[in-house]
Amino acid sequence: MLFANLFGKKKSPAPPSRQDKGIMIFAHTSDVIWAEELIRKAGWQIRVMGPPAEIQKGCDLVIEFPLIEQMNILRLLAAEGVTPTDVVPVTSPLLTPVDLFHTKDFGDYLMVRAANMKMTVRKQDLTIVNISGGGCPDVPYLAEQLTGQKLPEAIPPRETGHTLCGYALQLAYEELTRQCLS
Repeated sequence: MLFANLFGKKKSPAPPSRQDKGIMIFAHTSDVIWAEELIRKAGWQIRVMGPPAEIQKGCDLVIEFPLIEQMNILRLLAAEGVTPTDVVPVTSPLLTPVDLFHTKDFGDYLMVRAANMKMTVRKQDLTIVNISGGGCPDVPYLAEQLTGQKLPEAIPPRETGHTLCGYALQLAYEELTRQCLS
């Protein structure tokens, strides 16, 4: 420590570079959901995000992954029959995937939007007060099941929803849980 003080400031580690990331594009949302589960189970750190405008094709979700693991991840997915339509290294800011989450604080209420689905909780007691968005057939059922439930006790939407909207609502639920209970 003394030497560090004598010879100058210790450099902080460089922020993670986007250039070590790649994105996988899939034709169908169900492929993204399946691939996400497989990759996470194998222990890799990934993020499901929105595709950058320059490469929007297929479904509205992409998986951002560590580029150095590309061959291993593709091998894993191929063994399970899930193949991305394209794999693109993130080489420029224009190819950066967009965050799916938008948080809005209304004072007593906190809303998280993930893709097209929104979940709102009353901050005082973490009661889910509103589910909105999407046009999938399971949204009314999910809204009925979740509205009025306490966030930590609610059944995760993934367990009862089976559409893109159910998946997006699960992401909103996880983000609200992270923000409110961490």
